[in-house]
Amino acid sequence: QVQLVESGGGLVQPGGSLTLSCAASGSIFSVNDMGWYRQAPGKERELVALSRSGDSTRYADSVKGRFTISRDNAMNTLYLQMNSLKFEDTAAYYCNAVGYLTNSEVFDSWGQGTQVTVSS
Repeated sequence: QVQLVESGGGLVQPGGSLTLSCAASGSIFSVNDMGWYRQAPGKERELVALSRSGDSTRYADSVKGRFTISRDNAMNTLYLQMNSLKFEDTAAYYCNAVGYLTNSEVFDSWGQGTQVTVSS
């Protein structure tokens, strides 16, 4: 199976920056898509940013120009650089990865989440 471990969340003032990391480990043959999602209290989980295996990326309109997703394929690690943070960015952030295990089975795994709180 695949384990995803997120880190880098915390408390930051409006306008500040944070960088989230997500490390994937386990019986991984290849990772296709990796993405960041977030869920605020009382709201549904939403896509924040997606990194596809062909190096294409996709962002939620609300974070375009402020957040940057990147990945280290050799280390199966995903990053999210978050700049100009706003109150509305407060949420639990989750990492997701989809790919193939060494036994050729598909995996679709989620991390445990890391909290980002934007507050003055």
